[in-house]
Amino acid sequence: MTATVPPPAAEMTHLQNVGPLVEVAADSTASRTVLKADGARLVLFLLRHRSGTQRTAAMPVLLHVLDGRLTVTAPGRSIVHLTAGLPHAVIAREPGRPLLTTLDPRAHA
Repeated sequence: MTATVPPPAAEMTHLQNVGPLVEVAADSTASRTVLKADGARLVLFLLRHRSGTQRTAAMPVLLHVLDGRLTVTAPGRSIVHLTAGLPHAVIAREPGRPLLTTLDPRAHA
């Protein structure tokens, strides 16, 4: 006879209206982790001023612009999905709040 192992409990997290969790303040950049879940993390940023500083992400990410006008660039193109290690920059054309979702493939390994 084989023992049956129940599946892990399914879970749903509902985040409503996360934009106000980071306030627009003069000449600042701020961030706040709004969700840590199995294989993903959501980080809300406030970009008040033009930056354009090139950076890389340790993991693949998705970027959602909740408000404002931002330009995301990578070598020669605008992007929505960034693979890990891809050099990119985020420029605030006007104050805005992008929500960054990191995708950690190690969580399912």
